[in-house]
Amino acid sequence: MAFALSMDAFSLSIGMGLAKLRYRHIATIGMTVGGLHVLMPLIGIFLGKLLSQYIGLFAFVIGGGVLVFIGLQMIVSTFQDNSGPVLSPTGWGLLLFSISVSLDSFSAGLSLGMLGAKTWVTIVSFGWMSAVLTWLGLIIGRKMGNFIGGYSEWLGGAILIAFGVKIIIAA
Repeated sequence: MAFALSMDAFSLSIGMGLAKLRYRHIATIGMTVGGLHVLMPLIGIFLGKLLSQYIGLFAFVIGGGVLVFIGLQMIVSTFQDNSGPVLSPTGWGLLLFSISVSLDSFSAGLSLGMLGAKTWVTIVSFGWMSAVLTWLGLIIGRKMGNFIGGYSEWLGGAILIAFGVKIIIAA
């Protein structure tokens, strides 16, 4: 289950890694995504089934919208000279990215709470798996960016938009 919940972080990280991030930044992103893959199921477990019925769809639409926004911003920044990104994978941008890829863990937490799963073992495995797969995706994307060259940030933005639209449509 931890692997399945971490695959969206992996695939989106490939797109983000195309922006040729530094390894220190890659480490920070992975730790943040992993931390939120621990926090979101905990919140889900404590909120319970009733609340999930009201905000489940809304959370996925918001998460997909954030990914589309980040992707559009990446594409627009490729056409502008020397202007910094509106929302980069630092600060609030990193937090929004991490939350958007951790929303499925929130839903899983709701289910785990009802099933009586061993909470700490499950949640720690969610965190580790998502951090490792995020790091792997970012590094793969960084390496691919060297082959793609100047189009890498545009391609990364297109990947984020595609996944954001997929999340919104699936909701």
